[in-house]
Amino acid sequence: MADHFPLRLVSARMIAPAVRHMVFERADEQPFAFVPGQFIQIHFHYADGKATKRSYSVGTVGPGDATPIRHIEIAVSYVDGGAATELLGGLGIGESVEASGPYGRFCLMDTDTNSRYLLVATGTGVTPYRAMLPLITRLTRSRGCRFELIYGARNEDELLYGDEFEAFAAATPGFAFHPCFSRSPRAVPRPADRAGRVQVALE
Repeated sequence: MADHFPLRLVSARMIAPAVRHMVFERADEQPFAFVPGQFIQIHFHYADGKATKRSYSVGTVGPGDATPIRHIEIAVSYVDGGAATELLGGLGIGESVEASGPYGRFCLMDTDTNSRYLLVATGTGVTPYRAMLPLITRLTRSRGCRFELIYGARNEDELLYGDEFEAFAAATPGFAFHPCFSRSPRAVPRPADRAGRVQVALE
């Protein structure tokens, strides 16, 4: 059974017009261990008292294995009228929410034998790949694996963590980053940019 625990907000910043990057720590001061690719659930109640929950991938760039981490980082999309948006959008530094996890098996495994990976995402779906970067480094060095991250956004303002992925690609032989812009290109295009949706670059 997954662990249930309180999360206290440590810091937050907008990383896109409608996406907030939030950094939490466990308010009970217990360790939190996850495998990159897993997610947590935030538990809360609707105005009528009905219990509900929302899932968020852990985006913390940690050691790349199940070693406990101090901070739990997530990316939250704002949805007009959304109950989770109201909760997390109005959460102040030092305030807490209830959470559980980790969950999920969308993970890179040291035990597999693949040599090439195509990682595809749009929007906040790129968050788990951010957490995988240390593991990707290990796999490119230990097994000679190659990774292609194809990431779709409508425009440059919505390219979440784009600078981080581009810097990682420049420093990591075996990893390539392909931003895909479906509506408008960057004001100053870069060599790896693609026009259109992710399936265009995938082909």
